[in-house]
Amino acid sequence: MKRREFFKKTIGAGVFAGLSASMLNFKDIIASHDNKKISAPYDLVAIKGGNPVEMFDEAIKAMGGIQTFVKKNQIVVVKPNIGWDLPPERAANTDPTLVGRIVEHCIQAGAKKVYVFDNTVNEWTRCYKNSGIEDAVKKAGGIMVSGKDEKYYQEIEIKNGKSLKNAKVHELILQADVFINVPILKTHGGTGLSLAMKNLMGVVWDRGYWHRNNLHQCIADFVTFKKPHLNVIDGYRVLARNGPRGVSEADVVQMKYLILSPDIVAADAAATKIFGWDINKVPHISMAEEMGVGIANLQKLNIKRITL
Repeated sequence: MKRREFFKKTIGAGVFAGLSASMLNFKDIIASHDNKKISAPYDLVAIKGGNPVEMFDEAIKAMGGIQTFVKKNQIVVVKPNIGWDLPPERAANTDPTLVGRIVEHCIQAGAKKVYVFDNTVNEWTRCYKNSGIEDAVKKAGGIMVSGKDEKYYQEIEIKNGKSLKNAKVHELILQADVFINVPILKTHGGTGLSLAMKNLMGVVWDRGYWHRNNLHQCIADFVTFKKPHLNVIDGYRVLARNGPRGVSEADVVQMKYLILSPDIVAADAAATKIFGWDINKVPHISMAEEMGVGIANLQKLNIKRITL
């Protein structure tokens, strides 16, 4: 499907809330971001002690501001975890205030459009609404997009994949100038923990294939094709057991952490250690490092630690 057809059809379906066709400039939607080099003052920022908005403000400041990643007139895609029809207190989805604040920063940096979506597990309109993310994104000036229609996914080849050789990926991910990955730190029955790499399963159509064909290797394989420019791991409320959706608020622990890094492997390694686990308990972290995706050995990184 061509880009113009994609955007026209999503508008017609009511997916782009409050957006008219006249506001879209299709020439500005390009796929140039894969060669973009990020020059940040730190490999990773770890911050604790504040609310999600306060922590993001301080952490992104330490990274040189959102302008380090987002330039004027660029198209940005922000990918939170919005998989579950649950409120923020259950910690199954990314904190909505954090997502809204990231969108605000991007718009203040001059981003032309900021899109937010997820291929949800539960019914997508309820997930978007009840997670609080839809409201936060709209108030911040961002645009919520559905991830639940196969026609908006394009088949791509994963040349370096071992278990995952191809996948259908949402067109927004393929076309955006900047891709910001915003998962929540939580336990997961299939992978031990759900982190930044695991969150990328929400940009593909057929996640079931991954679960049937060496899940950890598929997660590592996909990142050889697509690495976000910035990863922001929400560790404010953490689903400490019964993930990925939990049973009740009794499963949630307030840890008040946030991890920022352009290196998705480093981000996952740091979040795993914050949770109190050795990274060997989450095999796709080491797999991705071995495939050259990033660095899991935190001692090799220039890390900024902040306490509020």
